[in-house]
Amino acid sequence: MDRLFALVDCNNFYASCERLFNPKLVGKPVVVLSNNDGCIIARSNEAKALGIAMGTPYFKCEKQLKAWRVEVFSSNYPLYGDISSRVMTLLKQLEPDVEIYSIDEAFLHLNKIAGATLADYGMHLRKTILRCIGIPVSIGIGSTKTLAKVAGHIAKKNEELQGVFDITGADVDSILGDFAVGDIWGIGRCLAERLRLRGISTALDLKNCDDAWLRKHLSVAGLRTAMELRGVSCLTLDDCPVSRKSIASSKSFGYQVESLEELKEALATYIDQAAVKLRKQRALANCLEIYLTTNRFCKTAAHYSARKIVTFAEPTANTTVFIRHAIPALTRLFRPGLRYQKAGVVLFGLVPESFYQPNLFRQRDHRASSLMAAIDSINGKWGRYTIQHAAAGFDKPWKHRQEKKSPAYTTRWKELPLVKASWPGL
Repeated sequence: MDRLFALVDCNNFYASCERLFNPKLVGKPVVVLSNNDGCIIARSNEAKALGIAMGTPYFKCEKQLKAWRVEVFSSNYPLYGDISSRVMTLLKQLEPDVEIYSIDEAFLHLNKIAGATLADYGMHLRKTILRCIGIPVSIGIGSTKTLAKVAGHIAKKNEELQGVFDITGADVDSILGDFAVGDIWGIGRCLAERLRLRGISTALDLKNCDDAWLRKHLSVAGLRTAMELRGVSCLTLDDCPVSRKSIASSKSFGYQVESLEELKEALATYIDQAAVKLRKQRALANCLEIYLTTNRFCKTAAHYSARKIVTFAEPTANTTVFIRHAIPALTRLFRPGLRYQKAGVVLFGLVPESFYQPNLFRQRDHRASSLMAAIDSINGKWGRYTIQHAAAGFDKPWKHRQEKKSPAYTTRWKELPLVKASWPGL
């Protein structure tokens, strides 16, 4: 067993990011809210200990959170994304084979470490990340990705392990016998309930299932999971992320919007965000879909929802082209007198930019591509919306609520932490 897998999982990532620039939060219960300050999407260990459930609507528990003196923050995705990028960049410097699995998780390929145990090396990785980035992580090590996930789960739950667990040196069957089948990577809630009805309640039960039964009832994916639990690696590292088939951008408004002009600004803003993602993927879009919806839970007015698809003569990644086609379509969907809760855009029919064959009789505008690249570069260096289309507006009063948002400490010049120093005698 020369090569092993390690799962690096950032602990309570959103809450840890909030603590990174605000040490006063260490040891205090912290929760982070979803877009529009709707519900709880992240909790510190102290908040979990109070029994605060994930997904709880904020308005239902606001008074209780105040009584418990819980620190509450609006989601700050620019900050979380930047800190995640720093963690992943450091991992790639420490190990050659890295697969970024999510914003707070990554798989590594580990080789046998001469003169040190795998747990010792995992502890070295953990301390390095904490020292260089300031984010605590848990590390699980196993002979397969699924076993590394199991080890990571145990490392996070058991404080005696100090955040690192190597399952290869343990009694695997004993561990799997105490591991709920619903906690296995890739086994969702509904599938776990089906398995429990058939007497399969632990990871060990799933590991020992008959292959023919697994293939019949859980398909190849279920059989692959069982094989991974047996120590047979079926899932390799994927260092090339799969390209998206569509790109969406949408958010609920901070208040119900009635003005067509505000809807145009919102749609142009969402188009700009989606187009930036499209260009980062080095892809072009053949079609654009826009949609509008009112509040479906409003009892005083009928619900209205509408959408429109726009097809382009040739695929593009030009924000200007998207906006030019989307605004007239939005005007046709708009109904005066209604109060709109949400708008959004979806780019689909994506093709790789490098494989696209231009129209022989249509001259491609390379200046537009250069302009988009220049805008992306400037905004990437100086912050989002440093340069933007006028159609997207400036004040954006319709934006979703972020009444408890912390500063973007690392991505906006105006929100950088201030350090005040005094000189003796002055």
